[in-house]
Amino acid sequence: MDQQNPMNEKQNSQPVKSSPNQTRAFELGIYSFVELLSDPATGAKISPVERMRNLLETIELADQVGLDVFAIGEHHRTEYLASAPLVILGAAAERTKSIRLSTAVTVLSSDDPVRVFQNFATLDLLSNGRAEIMAGRGSFIESFPLFGYDLREYDGLFSEKLELLMQLRDAEKITWSGKFRPALDNLGIYPRPVQQQLPIWIAVGGTPESVIRAATLGLPMALAIIGGMPERFAPFFDLYRKSAKQAGHNPAHIPLSINSHGFIADDSRQAAAEYYPTATMVMNKIGRERGWPPMTRQQFETSRSLRGSDFVGNPDEIIEKILFQHQLFGHQRFLLQLGVGTLPHKKMMRAIELLGTKVAPVVRKEIQGRITK
Repeated sequence: MDQQNPMNEKQNSQPVKSSPNQTRAFELGIYSFVELLSDPATGAKISPVERMRNLLETIELADQVGLDVFAIGEHHRTEYLASAPLVILGAAAERTKSIRLSTAVTVLSSDDPVRVFQNFATLDLLSNGRAEIMAGRGSFIESFPLFGYDLREYDGLFSEKLELLMQLRDAEKITWSGKFRPALDNLGIYPRPVQQQLPIWIAVGGTPESVIRAATLGLPMALAIIGGMPERFAPFFDLYRKSAKQAGHNPAHIPLSINSHGFIADDSRQAAAEYYPTATMVMNKIGRERGWPPMTRQQFETSRSLRGSDFVGNPDEIIEKILFQHQLFGHQRFLLQLGVGTLPHKKMMRAIELLGTKVAPVVRKEIQGRITK
């Protein structure tokens, strides 16, 4: 990869200039929706203040153990605290040194691209070049009525706002007009970020149209795999690379990511026992809203097997599964939603420690060896 490394340059007073490409052959990180849920066994719930304090400690630890990315999702529901991810990431910027700070995702359809760019540019200044945008249409729809947008314009809103966001990234002054936002007539957009170009990723949930859009624009793609056998997602990567090439982009220079659910503990059975109650509670709640059947224990055990979607187990099992999927997809990044639900803080901290000190070094070394063969 030809990107300069903003992580190595954080202590340098010179501006960091980078592209959306990776800083390592393979990156590992964490994403969180900042859930605030009761313990399924006791019914106890910590305060929102304590949950935020715990979250910042997890981001700080992820940085200390050498993970590459921490991303915060945007949600506007009672069970989540992250309706304003950039505020959280701004606080994290001051407590970290190297880790890249992203969203997962920024719901661009119901936001103003000018404000999105300004917020991320500000985060980039606070972090000295570690900000990146992961834009998506969102897995929930609460933000549309909340901010006065018509859900029937779901795709049109995203397409137009993504186009504007890319223009804002590329030029200090802009003239633009569209359907959903007032026009801009040779207006300057400030502040400008440290990075020459703010990285913009597109998060997709597995529709061919979304894959083709990201590829045609030459933007990195993050594919969510949170159910089913991973092999069935391989055609999306083939489609991305084919579409990117047809659009005149070199797919070898555009990083791709897998985003999945999971949890790590020293012992495999321990990991499953700690993760299953909260994950089941969350996924079954969402399932009731969307018409999915409840998750059974057998389905859960299948999902955490090598050919399942969830990464739940001890470090060796997580390593094996990441490397197995890398053989399938050839991706350059893996982000793990570490704990679906509210798990005890000490167990989350131990999981992050294991991901950074046990899993990441082995995975990076193996994948670097595959690349250099």
